[in-house]
Amino acid sequence: MPTELSEAWKLFESGDPQGSMRVLRSAADRLPSADVAPLVAELARGAGFEDLARASTALAAGPGQAEHLYAYGYACVERGIDAVAVPALREALRLVQAPPAAPARGGLFRRRPKAQDAPRIGLRKVLLELVSALEGCERHAEALAVLREHDALLGDWPERYLTVYNALMSGRVALAREVYGALSAPEGVWTGPGQRVGRMLERAAALPPVDERDLRGWHYVLTGGLLTTLSPHGFDQGMTGRWAYLQDDFEHCRHGLERLRAVLAATGRTPVSVALLADRGSRALGLAAARLLGVPAAPFEPGVPGVLVVAYDLNACDPAVVAQLHERTQGQLLFEHATCWTDPPAVTADVSTLLGQIVSAPWEAGLRFDEDGDRVEGESDRRSAEELAEAILAAAPVAPQGDGQTPPDADEALAAFAARAGGSGGWPAVGPRDRVRSAGPVRSSRFA
Repeated sequence: MPTELSEAWKLFESGDPQGSMRVLRSAADRLPSADVAPLVAELARGAGFEDLARASTALAAGPGQAEHLYAYGYACVERGIDAVAVPALREALRLVQAPPAAPARGGLFRRRPKAQDAPRIGLRKVLLELVSALEGCERHAEALAVLREHDALLGDWPERYLTVYNALMSGRVALAREVYGALSAPEGVWTGPGQRVGRMLERAAALPPVDERDLRGWHYVLTGGLLTTLSPHGFDQGMTGRWAYLQDDFEHCRHGLERLRAVLAATGRTPVSVALLADRGSRALGLAAARLLGVPAAPFEPGVPGVLVVAYDLNACDPAVVAQLHERTQGQLLFEHATCWTDPPAVTADVSTLLGQIVSAPWEAGLRFDEDGDRVEGESDRRSAEELAEAILAAAPVAPQGDGQTPPDADEALAAFAARAGGSGGWPAVGPRDRVRSAGPVRSSRFA
């Protein structure tokens, strides 16, 4: 038994199914899917995923059959373990492309047996599921390669649309533009996605990203939002401007508001008021923003034009309220301080202070450092939103200190970028502000 599979079994048997699955995710491409399937079946039963348990059991009993590999891969994707699905779907794709085996020849006086081949599953069906699994792993270059390999067999929607999308997500703007230009007009459910990638291409043409490490440039192309700060830690060690973990503070919140004010000034935007969301963190930040911008503040109401909606973390807000921001009214802007890049919120903000995986707000309990530099568990700050707003306004607008390796990010550079975005007509973005699930071409290290 391969070492990784043995380790995964040991973790499962010791009562650590999460650890077992982490090993399977990381080693999936090196392990035969039929060998992994019995363990996946056990994990699925423990989680109550009977569909995945059945598909895993069928694959273990009938390895090498395209329909079993496909059903197993499909169930893995449905249950969020795309990495485990990928090798099974790759093998299924290989099998469905292979010519059918010739029936066995009978003896001289024996009746030739009738072929009992199982129905062959369609190539297109397997291809699309493989692309879906690769996208779920953010392996866009691989998804693009698979689509290009089979381009002669593809239709425009969704296959060549997926070529455009994965080309964009892997930084291949010229190829995305070429394929997009040859697409027929989208219809039905593909109208929205088609328009979305069209807007991405327009933004890429107006403000081309400098390179594959231009986080602000690519964030704008993919989401239509403006990112105002970069993490000052580990830029050259794999973070490229994103945070893995941040213990936030009032100074950083104030710095984020100052950067927001710079964006509004550079784009000529003056909100008529600040719309306050109900959670304590968003309300505190909204009250501080209103004071800083010199405009009134009032509770959020959907459909009010010209307002600035302020959120600390959209993932912590009422989902029903967030859904009302999917399409903006005239002049309405959405600002989010801490945007999660590994689990993006349901709508994209027009302005974000930072991109982080795990962010602990200043008023939450979290790890802090005492006078001796030792890490201690801090206590939560129970002050009201109004008192927290005062603390934000009283703080110095100072960005977190880093390792000195992050490229300079002066206020003037942000203002110039924002002015170009606003002047191009691409900001604020038009149309539905859909969640963008992928980190795109700029890769960053993350917690498992």
